[in-house]
Amino acid sequence: MKNVCFSLFFSFGLLFNWVSSQTGPERAALPPRGWNSYDSFSWIISEEEFLNNVEIVANKLKSKGYEYVIVDYLWYRKKVPGAYTDSLGFDVIDEWGRMAPDPVRWPSSQGGKGFSEVAKKVHAMGLKFGIHVMRGISTQAVNANTPILDISKGDAYVESGKKWLASDIGIKSRACGWMHNGFMSVNVKSGAGKAFLRSLYQQYADWGVDFVKHDCVFGDDLDLDEITFVSDVLKQLNSTIVYSLSPGTSATPAMAKAVSGLANMYRITGDDWDTWNDIVSHFDVTRDFATANMIGTAGLLGKSWPDLDMLPLGWLTDPGSNNGPHRTTNLNIDEQRTQMTLWSISKSPIMFGGDLRNIDNTTFSIITNPTLLEINSFSSNNMEFLKIASTNFRKRIVKWHSRGLEASASPILGLTKCAYSDTTGWITKSVDQGLEKICWKANPEHEYQTPFCLYKRGSRVAIDKEAATHRDQVELLSFSTSSVEVCLDATPKRKHSSEAIMRGSFFPCKRHENQKWDLYANGTLANHNSGHCAIVKYKQAKAIPTGVRSWVATGRGGEVYVAFFNLNNVKTVISAKISDLAQALPGKKLGPNSCKYREEWSGKDFGLVSDLIAAPVESHGSALFIINCS
Repeated sequence: MKNVCFSLFFSFGLLFNWVSSQTGPERAALPPRGWNSYDSFSWIISEEEFLNNVEIVANKLKSKGYEYVIVDYLWYRKKVPGAYTDSLGFDVIDEWGRMAPDPVRWPSSQGGKGFSEVAKKVHAMGLKFGIHVMRGISTQAVNANTPILDISKGDAYVESGKKWLASDIGIKSRACGWMHNGFMSVNVKSGAGKAFLRSLYQQYADWGVDFVKHDCVFGDDLDLDEITFVSDVLKQLNSTIVYSLSPGTSATPAMAKAVSGLANMYRITGDDWDTWNDIVSHFDVTRDFATANMIGTAGLLGKSWPDLDMLPLGWLTDPGSNNGPHRTTNLNIDEQRTQMTLWSISKSPIMFGGDLRNIDNTTFSIITNPTLLEINSFSSNNMEFLKIASTNFRKRIVKWHSRGLEASASPILGLTKCAYSDTTGWITKSVDQGLEKICWKANPEHEYQTPFCLYKRGSRVAIDKEAATHRDQVELLSFSTSSVEVCLDATPKRKHSSEAIMRGSFFPCKRHENQKWDLYANGTLANHNSGHCAIVKYKQAKAIPTGVRSWVATGRGGEVYVAFFNLNNVKTVISAKISDLAQALPGKKLGPNSCKYREEWSGKDFGLVSDLIAAPVESHGSALFIINCS
């Protein structure tokens, strides 16, 4: 019997060692934390710029738990005239249709080395290297009809006597909705489709990749078949790749439950940029995922985390830009603190997006706040707390669990006949550095609405000298900044909502793209070639939440965290009863005159809690209390 027991024990030990060798350490045991290049460099980052930021992460942020450095999308696209976010034919692909780093921007990739040299440098600094990848296969590879690599043989994939090609596996009807020219799904039911995806992720592992952000496969773009297969491949690889899914538009807890065990993090929102509207849209969805107990559930060989997207703080660029960092965040200090507080107490992965070469002390102090990082990593029982009261400084009205909606209108840009009277709404405004922009003056009066403007790329002399006294012929840029050299598409039937603009309704300025416009003294903006006039109308968008919110969590040392958020446009006093907090956190000994508390952002120590925790909170601001009880 002893020999049998010893044999069983020995066999179990071998099995345990085999399993350990396959899985390694738990993946994403804590919400992943790091730096991502997208918010500051869009798609154009170079190897030098990336490594400069990596060095700063290693020197200043690694000790704060920031360990991943991620190259975001289109690292394989050549930065040449005509290339932009949804262009076609400018990518570097290998003989098997797989993406390869642009050797001009990434010189160490020459000779088929891919990202292996960059990964080595990242690892030498004690950090982990990540890349962004798209769904399926590129349109360029399908058009080139490249063969499929069978990694088990090191040669072209052959099945039933047939050599399989890219056109055999690409599903053109399932192109990525927001990068239609770029990528499409592959048929993962076929052996060739599986072979192609397997060759991709084996290559990433061979390069030394530690993190993969898989885009256009979740939310509105859900491709459960591809996610499932990629997850299976990652289990089989001898690597510890953390698997992230994106984007998260229209993501629901039910959808997340289908993928949470297959991945380590997944976006639950659309792209987050530096606007208050983007921040405030996260409160409801974050509450819903916490209520569904999705925070830190079992994931791919570890845990999985709902992801609120990157932090667009510090020195940034613009969505889809062909330019690097050139401006500071549009969020004020209170809004930045609110974003960091919500991300931390909801235990979202924290990926900083600003250019670290120009990080300021204020931004650095926010993203390295020790209390927030402690909450993000080690707190538990994280949830929205409902029983709060507020006193509005403007209206002096007390409301319990005050929550409202602020109406918002979304601009839709289109073309119509210039004879219509409602086309006369354009005016010219001067901006900094001698630049000008053309704005639609008919904006509705709304405290959240910013004017819809298009930047002038350069004045042109009109052909007709007499007409020149009545019009200014220009080329137009996007509405966000004059440094983004993309022009409005002049196709007469096209409508341009603000969301569509972010997804590529503006195109690189080319002479053949009909981008000459005549701005007349009567306020009409006419396309010089089509004769149609630009017009802006406002579609009622989803209402912007107002009121106040609160979240609670418990710390690993027994402390209680309470966060107040003021979504109103005016300063508001927010309060909560200690007895209500005790009911929300059963087992915590919270009572009058037995607990001390302080507020993190102000540093104020309030001493003993009598009955009420209260603080005036600035518009769009937050307060974070740490309660310790004897």
